[in-house]
Parts: sequence; structure tokens; C-alpha cells
Amino acid sequence: MYFTRQLKFPLRVMVQQSNLFPKIQSICKQFEQEYDLISTERKAQLLTLSDYISHKIKNKHAVKLIVICTHNSRRSHLGQLWLAVGADYFQIPDIHTFSGGTEATAFNIRMVRALQNIGFDIETENADADNPIYDVKWKQEMPPYHAFSKKYEDKPNPTTEFAAIMVCTQADEGCPLVHGCDFRIALPYDDPKAFDDTPLEAKKYEERARQIGREMLFILKEVRGQKSEFR
Repeated sequence: MYFTRQLKFPLRVMVQQSNLFPKIQSICKQFEQEYDLISTERKAQLLTLSDYISHKIKNKHAVKLIVICTHNSRRSHLGQLWLAVGADYFQIPDIHTFSGGTEATAFNIRMVRALQNIGFDIETENADADNPIYDVKWKQEMPPYHAFSKKYEDKPNPTTEFAAIMVCTQADEGCPLVHGCDFRIALPYDDPKAFDDTPLEAKKYEERARQIGREMLFILKEVRGQKSEFR
């Protein structure tokens, strides 16, 4: 943990217009109106990651964030993508986001559909593969991000001086040491997998996508608010 400080809410940040897709821009604005849905205790936890990122920026170090869950199939992809979107939304350059698992499976098609419904542009390179590569875009004129399941130590993930963001309890408990990280935080989320093949499936996947998006943007909004202090 890098800092201990009192929480100050609300934080007002002026956001410049970006070239995010309109639906993504709109949902980011919605998230900014929903920070009161995050408990005070959870905000305090999230702000430790904000402080890590701000500390790196202040000292002109690369910001590398790996979001980790067991299978790198659902929650870890959500965390990574929303951190990348948040960095664009708040105009914070040089934040590099990654995801991985303690084992590799596939980026779950249910989560892919939920993200498409939210507004992400996602196409499949090799739909018939066991571990398809999905080309993901959230703004105009960007090279697609290639999303697929991998272990956290596999390429293209960094191997040193990164933050390990553990988004499931199983991965956090099963991976007591994440080699190469210089900061580790447990931010567990309920797995929408519990609702697969039920009438609540689509609702729960979108609910989790929105919850993680809201919290990742909260983290980066605080970073954006601190950036003026570094100039």
C-alpha cells in the first residue's frame, strides 16, 4: 500500500471529449453518476490502486496492470477492458492493461455478448478454435485489442513491476505469490457463471460488467484528479 489518506467525495473532474463509441461514452457518464452505489469501505480499497497508479505516474514509471482470475474467461477481461476504456475516457496516457489466469481456458462467449450489448465492437478471428481470439474496440481509429485466455505469466503480459489485481477469491487464494508484481490487491467479484443457462443469465452478465466498469472508472477518476498535482 502506497498511501493512507482520508476519503474525499465527490471528486469533480472535467472530462474532455474523446472518440469513444457513443454507447461506451454514454455508459461511462452513467458510471460517474453511480459512484454512490460503491460502499465507503470498498472505495477505500479501490483507492489503494488509484494511489499505486498515481505514484507510478508521478515518478514517470510505466503503469502496468494485470487483472487476474482463475480461468481468464470473464471477470479478468472485464477488469482489463474497463481500465483501458477508463484511461481513454479520462485522458490518462501510458496506462497499459493486461489480463490473465492461473490457467487458460477461453474468453467466455456469454461475456463477449454482454460486452457487445453494452457497446463494444467485438469480432472473432477464429471462432471454431478452443480458445478464440476476439478483436475488441471501444473507440474510433484504434487497432483492435486481441482478447483471448492466457495465464498471467504468458505473453504479452509483463513479467516485472506490475500491479496484480485479483478479481476472484479462488485465484487469490490459489496463487499466493504472483512473481514479478510490485503491488497486489484483492478485488473479488461474484462470478456470473453461476447463472449460466438460467433465465437470469443475460441480466447477471451485464450486471457484473457494469459493476466492474463502475469501479474501474472510479479508480481512474481519482488518478485523473491527482494528475494536476504532478505538474
